[in-house]
Amino acid sequence: NKSENALKQILENANTWHPNIKLEYKIGKSLPFLDILLSNINGTLSTSVYHKPAAEPYVVPFISDHPRHVFENIVQTSLRRAIKYSSTFQLFNDERRYIKSTFLYNGYPSSFIDKIFRKFFSGYISSRSFLPFIDNEDQFLHMRIALSGQPSRQQSQVEIRIASLTTNNEHLIEELDKKQEFTIQERKKPNEFQDKLIIHYTHEKRFNTRKRDLHRIFQETFANTSILETKLIVGNRNQKSIMKELIRKRPRQAILKNKAKASMMNNKKRITL
Repeated sequence: NKSENALKQILENANTWHPNIKLEYKIGKSLPFLDILLSNINGTLSTSVYHKPAAEPYVVPFISDHPRHVFENIVQTSLRRAIKYSSTFQLFNDERRYIKSTFLYNGYPSSFIDKIFRKFFSGYISSRSFLPFIDNEDQFLHMRIALSGQPSRQQSQVEIRIASLTTNNEHLIEELDKKQEFTIQERKKPNEFQDKLIIHYTHEKRFNTRKRDLHRIFQETFANTSILETKLIVGNRNQKSIMKELIRKRPRQAILKNKAKASMMNNKKRITL
């Protein structure tokens, strides 16, 4: 490893390669890169979620007029990012506490947060505990591998065995390729939108029974007909933000053109004559 001065000299020389490209660098034991904090702890690289010091802990408030799944997605996205970016179980626990305190600060009920935590973790680990947390380092590593797409030990061993096959075993490779093609064909799904009727509306809390009402009307209107074989899917769109509502945008160019009426043009021609 070279000294810090030698590293600075290399970076300064790199800045002279092109007049329009300048490298900004920072040397230290802890450095932020985008939303990841990189740390050097006794020669070991450690990563965690980076929070800007000036940033306030604000997310979409729980009292805002959004569908319930929007709040669930926000919590799950924060947990997913914490697992991916945290290199150790302890760093993840610290980030998990930060996530919960942030959502409590924004009006999310504690019972709602715990429910989403439990729902998220149950998709990757099997636990009989009523607590919405992962208990040990092994569970954390298992979830981290699953979320980051890293191959497991068994998958790595299979890849090594495949790579070590010689030319005498080419028929095995062909059989493996055929099995993979057959598996891919089986996984191909038919058209997802076939025999489906999809309706969207703008979400409002005062219309919380609209989905149920639309399904009821659909069933009553088309009772004893073949149309009921079509599946009705009712979705919703989010309300526009206050910023979009208040910002005045310039109208289209066609609207701005001052087109004179035909009667006025005819009067002008008569006066000219």
